[in-house]
Amino acid sequence: MTSVPDTTSPAPATAPTPAGPARESWFSRQFELVIAVLLGVASVITAWASFQASLYDGEMSAANTKASVLAAEAESLYLEGNQQYVSDGQLFDRLTELEIQSASADPAAAAVALETIEVLSFQSMTEDFAAAMDWAAAENEADPDFFTHPQASEEYQSVLFSGYEEVKAEANAALESSAKFNELGDQLTLGTVLLAISLFLFGIAAIIRSFRLRLIITGVSTVVMVVATVMSVIVVNTPVS
Repeated sequence: MTSVPDTTSPAPATAPTPAGPARESWFSRQFELVIAVLLGVASVITAWASFQASLYDGEMSAANTKASVLAAEAESLYLEGNQQYVSDGQLFDRLTELEIQSASADPAAAAVALETIEVLSFQSMTEDFAAAMDWAAAENEADPDFFTHPQASEEYQSVLFSGYEEVKAEANAALESSAKFNELGDQLTLGTVLLAISLFLFGIAAIIRSFRLRLIITGVSTVVMVVATVMSVIVVNTPVS
């Protein structure tokens, strides 16, 4: 008896499509693109922060130079004022001595003393010291029990040393600016170092095979990059008075 083939047997099962590996490969390729973009962004920000740090170093050097020049000028003004102060003090002592001699019982000696006072007052006395002399004379007349020296006049001292004080204040301000630029430059340098670390981490993430480890390292390096960028932007926008 001829057997009839069984046509009802099930067909061979089709092998499942490996959707999982394909999907993982697609994500991996996209993630490599993300890392490449982050690397480019971090490189640009690093270059910018480094450039800003060099600018702040230049500003610091310029402020230091300005402070040195102003300090030397202030010292010169002080020496000039102090020299005039000493000269006026010696003149006052000499005039006081001659004034005593002018009250001498010897008419000839008194006449010579008076003439010497006139000559010295004309040749050696400045208008500012003459005004201080008049001020001291009025103070001594108002209070004979207390002697007032002409060089105690605030107006007189202001004329001699106000230039020094103004220039010295400018020199101190320049030094403060230099210190501020130095501090901000150091912060920018720190930001550059952090950005360099993020670049290194991005580079490590680009060559690691483990997708999970890639995510972790990329996340850490992104946080470092963002922190360094925010810090650098704050520094650049900090005013230096």
